[in-house]
Amino acid sequence: MRLVVAEKPSVGAALASVLGADERRGGYFMGNGWIVSWCVGHLVELADVRVYDERFAKWNLADLPILPTTWQFTAGYRKKQQLDILRNLMHDERVDSVVCATDAGREGELIFRLVYDYCNCKKPIQRLWISSMEESAIRAGFEQLRDGAEYDNLYQAALCRAKADYMVGINATRLFSCLYNVTLNIGRVQTPTLSLVVRREQEIAAFQAQAYYIPQIDTGTFIASGEKQSNQQEAKTIRTACDGQDAIVQSVQQTQKTTAPPRLYDLTTLQREANRIFGFTAQQTLDYTQSLYEKKLCTYPRTDSRFLTSDMAAGIPVLVQAVAEALPFVAGMEVPTSAEQVVNDSKVTDHHAIIPTPGMAKTDLAALPTGERDVLTLITTQLFCAVGEPHRFETVEAVLTCGGHCFTAKGRTILYDGWKIIGKAFRAQRTNQPEDRAVEGDTSTLPVLSERQVFPAVAASVRAGKTMPPRRYTEDSLLAAMESAGAANMPDDAERKGLGTPATRAGIIERLVKTGLIERNKKQLAPTEKGVNLITVVPASIQSPLLTAEWEHRLKQIEHGEIDATAFIAEIATMTQGLVDAHPAPDEAYIALFAKPSMGNCPRCRTAVHERKKGFLCSNRGCKFALWRDDRFFAAKRKTITTQIATALLTEGRVFIPDLYSERTGKTYSTTIVMDDTGKYVNFKLDFQKGRRRE
Repeated sequence: MRLVVAEKPSVGAALASVLGADERRGGYFMGNGWIVSWCVGHLVELADVRVYDERFAKWNLADLPILPTTWQFTAGYRKKQQLDILRNLMHDERVDSVVCATDAGREGELIFRLVYDYCNCKKPIQRLWISSMEESAIRAGFEQLRDGAEYDNLYQAALCRAKADYMVGINATRLFSCLYNVTLNIGRVQTPTLSLVVRREQEIAAFQAQAYYIPQIDTGTFIASGEKQSNQQEAKTIRTACDGQDAIVQSVQQTQKTTAPPRLYDLTTLQREANRIFGFTAQQTLDYTQSLYEKKLCTYPRTDSRFLTSDMAAGIPVLVQAVAEALPFVAGMEVPTSAEQVVNDSKVTDHHAIIPTPGMAKTDLAALPTGERDVLTLITTQLFCAVGEPHRFETVEAVLTCGGHCFTAKGRTILYDGWKIIGKAFRAQRTNQPEDRAVEGDTSTLPVLSERQVFPAVAASVRAGKTMPPRRYTEDSLLAAMESAGAANMPDDAERKGLGTPATRAGIIERLVKTGLIERNKKQLAPTEKGVNLITVVPASIQSPLLTAEWEHRLKQIEHGEIDATAFIAEIATMTQGLVDAHPAPDEAYIALFAKPSMGNCPRCRTAVHERKKGFLCSNRGCKFALWRDDRFFAAKRKTITTQIATALLTEGRVFIPDLYSERTGKTYSTTIVMDDTGKYVNFKLDFQKGRRRE
């Protein structure tokens, strides 16, 4: 009997259905010679630093760097029950081998292997590697199970990434948090990403708009523009010289061009388009696509390839015709299919591009959640475009002279819509649809022109404008920047460049928002004051995208068995040690960036008391004075210690508070609360001489 371990319950149920394991048990399915169970995300994780030494529970500069030599692992929070089920199944005498059926990628391999090792399982491993959850794909995958040893290097790369992020994240976060007396979350990928957003905001703030002026002539049928002028008077002089004069066509250049069909989607380009068109965040798009994958409506989402493999070519025309019937705006349209345009074996690594599955043709799209339906429509439309015919058009550029000055008019004539007819149909069935980003230049149509043609008495004018600052990042443009960051400095043969991977970029953006380092304003992303201050004090080496881009390149080399995982971790440990050793005590001016206003002086050591998340704490780390928001004395009276109450207690030692709850009578009253600090404990008492009791 073989044990199959999926990544989540829904996938486990789908696999069990195909395998004929129909008997439901607690935490697994059984039947037909198979047992199918599942993880629930990461069941086993790298242990908290306190496991290594209890003193690490407190953040102390003297303890840095924290560099584990023998790595410890622990069961994920609230996941021990499922882990125990898997442990028992792995050691069941009826089980002779284990099939890793977690997601076919680096993270999926890590999820399974950590559980396998943590449970001390020694049974042979086979690997299920599929890109679709359709029954036919699952059956084919189980007929071609691979030896688990083939993925040992993939596991090592995943484990190296986790360990390296652990070392750098914990040490850098504690280092800078202790130096600046505030929690500063530092991450290998998230800090360079934050730096991109901060730098863009700085560019916007430093931008100085420059006015410009463009002289124009109106022939009555089209408008031609002169050279941009920085001096308004010069533009007016040109206008005066040309107004009412004849304009003569000096040259007409016509050029036929083609726009090739776009490539299929990988995860990042899908996230970018979904953000631009629907306003979805990167995480929302990933969640919708993952759900579609589990519903067998699209292929595996966490891919960085935009091509298909040659063995899929024969099935593409059949797929296109099947799914075309599912989209109303394509009904009745001819969808040409050139499968060879989307096939390139050399451009496919772990997984091919994201495409719909044949199951989409049998699905009631109207019954899907709106977000999933929109994403599936986008994926399907991209398939139609990618296999379509080239878009052909003709550009016309005419140069005219008037009053001794040159003017240019440009136009474009579409000769054959090709693949863009699908895009037009897609946009036509939506309101407020963004324009086709592939269109470049002027799309106006010029009349038929000939050299020496004269346009008498043209009207001249000046169009004024000003240069615009860089735009704030949207998730679309930030994902693009993350994908290309540091790429110019990477080796030409590097397989993976930029910040993070397609599977992790959405999570990085969400983490920056959650930790208050950037904020969303409609579609735009902007740094918070805390985010700007963090980038101000963190060294350039931590902000640079080159570090994480280099890591990704090295992790790929580990996957290929080209470098040793142990050596890589040793290098990261050395780098972390150097970061701690090299960083000097910060300048007081930088510390002040993060200092919150003082609520008053500590009654014990007279040092300033600052507001923190859970209360108001003395800034002297050796002093234990604190006013906790949920203090039991105040809680009993159904009050919490607010900023105003803390300030009054620290400056005057007392505060008048109305509507205090009486546990004895169940009524409310108003009186003065006096702080009585013993030097070890903070006590409170009521002073009715200064208040009015209300029974």
